[in-house]
Amino acid sequence: MIIVRPSKTHGLGLFAVKSIAHGEVIGTVEGEPTHEDGEHVLWLTPKSAIRVQNELKYINHSHYPNVAYYDDLTVVALRDIAKDEELTHDYGEEWK
Repeated sequence: MIIVRPSKTHGLGLFAVKSIAHGEVIGTVEGEPTHEDGEHVLWLTPKSAIRVQNELKYINHSHYPNVAYYDDLTVVALRDIAKDEELTHDYGEEWK
């Protein structure tokens, strides 16, 4: 369903290999708990984070995201995603 490849947004990105329907589960975040910020760290609360260790770590930022992380750590399509489209998530206001 997804593949890692070079991104115009930032370094490597995650792209749809086929069309993904709105609401479809793309995958589940896998990783190790951490209390330190860094590359590929997903903050769940202000004091709890996970260092993502599967291909979902390559989801880049956009203020117009097409995926979201849910509380159960699944990543779900916010809208229909076209084949070859990059998957993006809104990291928050501090990101450009």
